Amino acid sequence: MKNRFIADTSVIVDGRIVELLEKGEITGTLYIANASLAELEHQANEGKETGFAGFAVMNRLRELCAQKGVELSLQGERPRPEQMRFAKEGGEIDALIRKLGSELGAVLITGDKVQHLAAQAEGLETVYLHAREKAEELAFKKYFTPETMSIHLKENCVPVAKVGKPGEVRLVSLGKTLSTNEIRAMSEEIIEATERNTEYYMESDKRGAVVIQMGSFRIVITKPPFSDGFEITIVRPIRKMKFSEYEMSDKLKARLEEKAEGIVICGPPGSGKSTFAAALAEFYQEKGKIVKTLENPRDLQVKKEITQYAPLEGDFENTKEIVLLVRPDYTVYDEVRVLKDFMIYADMRMTGVGMVGVVHANRAIDAIHRFITKMEMGIVPQIIDTVVLIQNGGVSKVYELAASVKVPYGMTERDLARPVIEVKDFETGANEYEIYKFGEETVIIPVKGPSYVGRRAGSGRRENRQPSLGEKMNSILKHYLRSFSVEESDDGIIVNVSRSELARMGNKARRRLDRLVDRYSLKIREA
Repeated sequence: MKNRFIADTSVIVDGRIVELLEKGEITGTLYIANASLAELEHQANEGKETGFAGFAVMNRLRELCAQKGVELSLQGERPRPEQMRFAKEGGEIDALIRKLGSELGAVLITGDKVQHLAAQAEGLETVYLHAREKAEELAFKKYFTPETMSIHLKENCVPVAKVGKPGEVRLVSLGKTLSTNEIRAMSEEIIEATERNTEYYMESDKRGAVVIQMGSFRIVITKPPFSDGFEITIVRPIRKMKFSEYEMSDKLKARLEEKAEGIVICGPPGSGKSTFAAALAEFYQEKGKIVKTLENPRDLQVKKEITQYAPLEGDFENTKEIVLLVRPDYTVYDEVRVLKDFMIYADMRMTGVGMVGVVHANRAIDAIHRFITKMEMGIVPQIIDTVVLIQNGGVSKVYELAASVKVPYGMTERDLARPVIEVKDFETGANEYEIYKFGEETVIIPVKGPSYVGRRAGSGRRENRQPSLGEKMNSILKHYLRSFSVEESDDGIIVNVSRSELARMGNKARRRLDRLVDRYSLKIREA
């Protein structure tokens, strides 16, 4: 019977070496390579929680080995700096651990499949601990009730929870103040569970911040220097909905099922955007479509038939290339945040893939504005055809986009006709916004509704009052001037502005003002 064992870094970080000791499956001598300690030290110095979790396990190992009568021995050489740099990519640390195990005649205990295969190839006896499918109950779960949306834990503060549903959320205290040690112990428990379970993912591990997807729980752990204290935030969806459960018109259901292929789902944080996106993804899958998702972290609650992709090698640009090869009918992009995300969404849509993008925005028009500012205005109607605003967990507003060439709303001269994007209320067909170029500026103008409807004197016919060119210029000049006035006369538009105000303007603003003067024959009158 073997009585010499050596544990590699993987089973130290995930804590399973402790469990083997507790069960009496390790006797005699347990060796820990100095290379493993160096790797943990390197991770801890980089602010990664895996390093701190590993050191916590080492402390427990010492106590348990003393109780069980197992000798704990640190052996082997410490890796050189270049070996540390290539620890993950080149397997230098793992090679040092295998070499030491062979020299000591010890059984290697590992949870790393590559390490296990390499050891077998070298003729080293190994015990391979397969990743578990389910974790034990973790300490943070005691804070959750069926109505809890998220919990917020911070050192030396009372833990709190957001309880309720979108639109009806209340903050609830969860008991006594948590110490730094309690928060750290909870963090170490979460890290260990993530390391040993195939269904849990460490989406990001950076200095001062870790993001983990643990089943339906999205966990964010932060600490100094990134945050001013040790903090754990855990969020989960409280309800999974089917597409059929949402209140919407048959017209909208038909649009989403048959015609819409450039869909943007928007809403404020916590409004239920991702829940609706997941329901729509499953709806398409049930209709016989191939559906994929792009997520970071992967927290959409969807069927296993829908593959969820993370950034490949840390970049969604790489993921895009793979997704295009598997040729999905629809791809859900959760969430579209930075410039690259918007460009990837547009690129995939232009290739013919049906796209569903999730965007943070308080109003539907704000979501469109975020696309307008990231790309050429002319291609926006080609990549977005339907915008759905989610508020309080339900569909609040739906827009459809259409492109045309016309005289923009508020202008009357025929020679001012230009390409215009019309943003229409989907249910009524009413045009609510127009988007077009005004000089070098992209302008989003609300098309006035019923409050601007009046009667022309002497007639019984109602008409829309459209703002004059002077009113339009007044709105535009607010971007350049702080104090001015606009007059309309038979001679044209006169802009009254002080000499000091003109002197205050920067060169860029002055050039834009000069272009407006030339284009619309404005007269600048110094007051």
